Amino acid sequence: MSFPSDLEIARQATIQPLTEIADAAGIPLEHLEPYGDGAAKVKLDAIDAMADRPKAHYVVVSAITPTPLGEGKTTTTVGLGQGFSHIGRKATIAIRQPSMGPTFGIKGGAAGGGYSQVVPMELFNLHLTGDMHAVTAAHNMCSAMLDAHLFHGNELDLDLHNITWRRVLDINERALRNITIGLGGRLDGIPRETGFDITAASEVMAALALCTSLQDLRERMGRIVVGYSKAGTPVTAEDLQVAGSMTVILREAIKPNLMQTLEGTPALVHCGPFGNIATGNSSIVADQIGIHTGDFLLTEAGFGADMGAERFFNIKCRTSGIAPDAAVLVATVRGLKAHSGNHKIVAGKPLPEALLAENPDEVHQGGDNLRKQLQNMQVHGVSPVVAINVFPGDHDADIQAIHEIAEEYGARAAVTTHFADGGSGAAELAEAVAEAAEEPSDFQVLYPDDMSLRDKIRTVADKVYGADGVDFSPAANKQIDTYEANGFGDLPVCIAKTHLSISSNPALKGAPTGWTLPVREVRASVGAGFVYPICGNMRTMPGLGKAPGAAGIDIDENGEIVGLS
Repeated sequence: MSFPSDLEIARQATIQPLTEIADAAGIPLEHLEPYGDGAAKVKLDAIDAMADRPKAHYVVVSAITPTPLGEGKTTTTVGLGQGFSHIGRKATIAIRQPSMGPTFGIKGGAAGGGYSQVVPMELFNLHLTGDMHAVTAAHNMCSAMLDAHLFHGNELDLDLHNITWRRVLDINERALRNITIGLGGRLDGIPRETGFDITAASEVMAALALCTSLQDLRERMGRIVVGYSKAGTPVTAEDLQVAGSMTVILREAIKPNLMQTLEGTPALVHCGPFGNIATGNSSIVADQIGIHTGDFLLTEAGFGADMGAERFFNIKCRTSGIAPDAAVLVATVRGLKAHSGNHKIVAGKPLPEALLAENPDEVHQGGDNLRKQLQNMQVHGVSPVVAINVFPGDHDADIQAIHEIAEEYGARAAVTTHFADGGSGAAELAEAVAEAAEEPSDFQVLYPDDMSLRDKIRTVADKVYGADGVDFSPAANKQIDTYEANGFGDLPVCIAKTHLSISSNPALKGAPTGWTLPVREVRASVGAGFVYPICGNMRTMPGLGKAPGAAGIDIDENGEIVGLS
């Protein structure tokens, strides 16, 4: 008998009334705004109303560097949240909302999988409560006001060749990456080159994820830099008199969404900033609520520990003031074998037989990636737990090899089978995480606010990526000098690089050494609150593949969605 699809499993679930989920978590019902049967907005007033409740242990879930095989980070977050109930503890999970671009593209949905999912799956992956569209509208309102300002005389003396603000859309569409607008005639605007990014890459999304209140969001909208004048001074959304309207559009979107897992674990789903050029973490306001809902708050950080977890530690925690008590590092036998560099893995084709054969030496070889990611957590003073996400057919000797790597770094490790077994399959992992979280923590950020931007970049490159040095292009040096002269030097750095390697070269597997980080350009997300150096070619608008997921998604004769994965 074949294993049921994620959608089939989700539809068989018995969904509890969200009032019961909220009540069990201690969220006052008067702060709940139902959105149909599957989700509810949580008013920000709940933050103050719950402030006197005990604080949960705060745990971030990250992973080894991603491979085409998928390590199951979201699934592990959901399964672990369910696993705590099997050892008599209460947990809440806080995760990002998926972008519809990847959902209809190649990645599919992001609700977890198997018997460790957030439900209703369709609602989770498609629109949810409309937050993505609100971000799109707020961002494009700023774009419209900018071009109207140019049309009506450009009183701010914006340099047409130094406008950094683009437009966004929550769809994969490569044809919109670079466009020319204002064509047609004098009344159709000022012709200029611009383009579209995907909504998850919007600075508005990053600011929404990092704000701590509605007023803080208003201030962040005002600080957004849309471009520079001919004199080189920054021009902001406040200067365009659009920051207030942007905040009004986001007034409902700032409220986190409450959902539940298949086993009734509370799930706060909110925001979805891009994992390559932004923080790749869910919102601070969701954490401000979730930290008072039980014994553990689990939050997921995008991509590997060198990406989302580093930004979680140095940007999100710096902003929120909430210190993590432990970290989970998801690893798979297949993923570590892939990091050995011995196998050619092609999406859509059968896995190489050698990859599936017992070979603990190869796990140790590819385990250099796991070793470096463990170091990346420990350098922040956080106790890591290796979650060994076991697949059918994994060999005991290969699994033991992962235990041995964890032992090298004094880290706990636990097998988890949550995909097939739900929360019961994550009970051993929950025990290990509880032990790690209850130990004294020595959390620390990597660098102080007043360190120079160049030294912040060098610090991350050295301590997290293992680079021998940093090569700043002339353009990057000029941009850094401009940002520091304009008072942006105290901001943390969010280094935009490939997620497919700890290095800046996606072809390098394991834990590369002997390389230099190339910084070709530096941009400032002043409203969000970080500076992002660009190392390599970053695509901020994905394209659809030859056979995208959208081609298989449909409505059946009963009006039910089919083909969603």
